[in-house]
Amino acid sequence: MATPELPLSLYLHFPWCVRKCPYCDFNSHALRGEMPEDAYVDALLRDLDFELTQYPEARPLHSIFMGGGTPSLFSGAAIGRLLREVRERLAFAPDIEITMEANPGTVDEAHFAGYRAAGVNRLSIGVQSLDATALKALGRIHDPSQARRAVQVARAAGFDNLNLDLMYALPAQTVAAAETDLQALIDLAPDHISYYQLTLEPNTEFAARPPALPDDDAAWQMQEQGQRLLAAHGYAQYEVSAYARAGRRSRHNLNYWQFGDYLGIGAGAHGKRTQDAVIARRARHKHPRRYLDAAGGDAALQEHREVPPADRPFEYLMNALRLNQGFAEADYERRTGLPLAPLRPALVRARDDGLLLGDASGWWASPLGLRHLNGLLTRFLD
Repeated sequence: MATPELPLSLYLHFPWCVRKCPYCDFNSHALRGEMPEDAYVDALLRDLDFELTQYPEARPLHSIFMGGGTPSLFSGAAIGRLLREVRERLAFAPDIEITMEANPGTVDEAHFAGYRAAGVNRLSIGVQSLDATALKALGRIHDPSQARRAVQVARAAGFDNLNLDLMYALPAQTVAAAETDLQALIDLAPDHISYYQLTLEPNTEFAARPPALPDDDAAWQMQEQGQRLLAAHGYAQYEVSAYARAGRRSRHNLNYWQFGDYLGIGAGAHGKRTQDAVIARRARHKHPRRYLDAAGGDAALQEHREVPPADRPFEYLMNALRLNQGFAEADYERRTGLPLAPLRPALVRARDDGLLLGDASGWWASPLGLRHLNGLLTRFLD
């Protein structure tokens, strides 16, 4: 049976976009032709039914996240039907967080009002920049005025929990320009800000034809000044790229970083389940057409693997050390099913080298460790 004290989340993936951005390595596909809206919702529900026959689940859902791609290409009616039918299959926690990603270029009043009426209570809008030149370089389909309009429409629709994404270290961006861009985003008064560095990911257009990006020193200056600016405006950092006003941390993402359980439904979606001391990871096929044809059975699965005990420490730390608060030793043992003692010598060495801090409450990365997080994590690969 599932580990009852671990929270359970649901991730629903929507694979279509108006246009693929050149930096994006997510499972997203440019929409060609008419959106198969009803067929895809049907496929998600068949897939969920199949998952629950494999892993019966009594825990209530702690959070739902609809990501993509661009979920906001779907109508409020479709999202409403999807959430109603999910609720028929799984209990919702009384304070469930239901997040939906939205693109400022696919926004109108009716859609946002429909999402709110459907039960979505948190929006995450991919602004990425409020500078027109930067947005063009990033291949985004919206302009700064559309981004600002999206925030206005979201608030008017009743969303009082709003995340905005912003990237820094953009093509040809200066340190001063990054600060101006972030201040403009803060002026929109979101409840949560995801502030993260643009990186060149494999198998993207930017990786094949790299733009001129700021060097590492400039990117670090942008991050440090961003942290100061966000703190000065009441946004507390709780993860490498996540900043929130009081009470507005992302419950769904925290569940990932704290090694919780989650169902992954939809084209290319990943899930993690803990059952009878076995940790399993499952992934769906990425291509939308193949997924539509196969959803509801084994053929939709691209991967199913058990996480062996030897891999669990690294997988846990890869997530937990992104958090400012790090992790408690008892939490490590509960969520990995392993004793911490074999890991302690490596933790102590990292602390002696200034990369970790630790006391009776647990372990967390130092400022130096957060700056060199990948190097810190490699110490635990063995």
